[in-house]
Amino acid sequence: QVQLVESGGGLVQAGDSLKLSCAASGRTFSTYAMGWFRQAPGKEREFVAHISLSGSSTAYTDSVKGRFTISRDNAKNTVYLQMNSLKPEDTAVYYCALLTYYRGPPMPYWGKGTLVTVSS
Repeated sequence: QVQLVESGGGLVQAGDSLKLSCAASGRTFSTYAMGWFRQAPGKEREFVAHISLSGSSTAYTDSVKGRFTISRDNAKNTVYLQMNSLKPEDTAVYYCALLTYYRGPPMPYWGKGTLVTVSS
C-alpha cells in the first residue's frame, strides 16, 4: 500500500517562500514520476508540477512557472516543492502523487495534504 505524507505548509504573507516535502513509502519510489497538485476552497484539484523518475525533466502549470521548483531525492523517497513569491491565489491544500507516467494522470493514492495559506 502506498503512503504519502505531505508537510511544510503554513500561513505566510504574499511574497514569502515555503518548501513542501512529501515522503513516500510502499512502492519503489524511484520507478515513478511524481507530481504536486493543489485544491483551493470550492475548486477542483489541479496539477501544479511534475517531475520525471530521475528528476531531469520537470513541468509546471503556467501560473507557477518561474516561482515554484519541484525536485526529488530518490535516496530519501521524497519529493519537494519550493514555492517562492507566493500569492494569495496559491492558497490551497497541496498534495503529492505518484504518476502513471511522466506528465500523466496521478495514481489513486492520496495523502492528507498540507495547507498553504497566503495572506495579502
